[in-house]
Amino acid sequence: MRTLPSYPSLRSFLDWCATSDQFQHVPDPVSVTHQMTAVHRAVLERRGPVLQFDHPLLIGGAKSTVPVVLNLFGTPERVAAGLGVTLDGLDDLGAFLAALRAPTPPDGLRDALSRWPMLKAALATRPKIVKSAQVQSVVSKGDDVDLMALPIQTHWPQDAGPLITWPVVVTRPHGTEAAEVGTYNAGVYRAQVLDHNRLIMRWLPHRGGAAHHQSWARQGEKTPVAVVLGADPATLLSAALPLPESVSELTFAGALNGSRPRLVPAKTVPLMVPADAETVLEGWVSPSELAPEGPFGDHTGYYNPAEPFPVLEVSAITHRKDAVYLSTYTGRPPDEPAIIGEVFNTLALPTIRAQIPEIHDLWLPPAACSYRMAVVSISKRYPGQARRVMLALWGMLPQFSYTKMIVVVDEDIDPRNWDDVAWALATRMDPARDVMLLDNTPMDYLDFASPQPGLAGKMGIDATTKIDSETSREWGTVMRMSEEDAGFAADLVARLMPGAGG
Repeated sequence: MRTLPSYPSLRSFLDWCATSDQFQHVPDPVSVTHQMTAVHRAVLERRGPVLQFDHPLLIGGAKSTVPVVLNLFGTPERVAAGLGVTLDGLDDLGAFLAALRAPTPPDGLRDALSRWPMLKAALATRPKIVKSAQVQSVVSKGDDVDLMALPIQTHWPQDAGPLITWPVVVTRPHGTEAAEVGTYNAGVYRAQVLDHNRLIMRWLPHRGGAAHHQSWARQGEKTPVAVVLGADPATLLSAALPLPESVSELTFAGALNGSRPRLVPAKTVPLMVPADAETVLEGWVSPSELAPEGPFGDHTGYYNPAEPFPVLEVSAITHRKDAVYLSTYTGRPPDEPAIIGEVFNTLALPTIRAQIPEIHDLWLPPAACSYRMAVVSISKRYPGQARRVMLALWGMLPQFSYTKMIVVVDEDIDPRNWDDVAWALATRMDPARDVMLLDNTPMDYLDFASPQPGLAGKMGIDATTKIDSETSREWGTVMRMSEEDAGFAADLVARLMPGAGG
């Protein structure tokens, strides 16, 4: 499955970026307050390299000795590389993910042998527990804990304060042991810095970390948590992937890397943590204490309002001697989450097709916040099929419950080409007949257009060719050149206009 070298740590991936001319040092002093985000956004919009700010300026202007790394996944090529493949290898990886969700028994010995790579990948998920690790070279506990010494960014002018944006938050449910790594959840949740030893954990109710916290809170107990900063790319992306609930993100990272993940016991909480990370914040989340988180700029391009979320008290900070701090920003696309979403769109296609086989292609436009809108092309065979596909998508994955508009087109339309989609809407869709509206359906509460927080309408637009009982009129015939004439024209134009693009 993996076609690129294994990157067991963030710095090994940065080395690969450097050797492929995708890494650049920034020697200038740059403030973590707003300035770094402005530089990051400008470079990301140009599909530029990974940046390492060697001399970050902390709040108040003091220089930090901890470099800041930004724009790690600023191009689809680097996201794919973090998964261990080139862009043209995403289809095979997507098929592997689909098989995880719905495995089928082998059809004879030959089929069983053909699945050996998948079996090998599954074996690679067994973690290797080590007794010591570089991430614990320096340990600060108690009064020595100081989050304000880290170069944590304040991204936007109206943000409430410093915000950790690339943490891999590790939890386990109540009633399990620290050694039961298969029960762990690793999610990417933003964390607001309250003071020198407290964070606010913004995990939404449907996320795994929140479910684990509730299992501890029901017993009146604090939840052990490890916030991993600067994990290896496979762990970072596994924490963001919509994996089946039965698959642990930490162990799945081993399958992506093609090697067993190395874990080490945390110093002050009963959890295992990635041994090759840059920094780990250990702590306990209160069963009852809440604090207002936000406002912060979000992926919608708006500031979300302050809302209460649980408070984590940091009991220890462990890190490498020469640790770097990995960060990013969220905002109106383009941002790194939107670029990651482009790649995940490709990865999700085999899983979606396994459930809805008539889907030919699907695109979640990054400009529409990566999930608010979907354009789907189908192989249409019967009346009403477009509507069935819309309803199936909305009910298939939790992520699609927040997709408020689905446009369905025929397979001769490229869903990623707005000109194609506009032509289909203009010539194959009648607003009175082909628009389906639903109300009071689940919606991301950050959607300010919704009449009520968490509830909104949905629109489905059938822009397919109408067949049989869908229309009483004879449908038009699409104009197309013959392949022979098109080839003749292409050859002639190439001679008439040598060197012209297109």
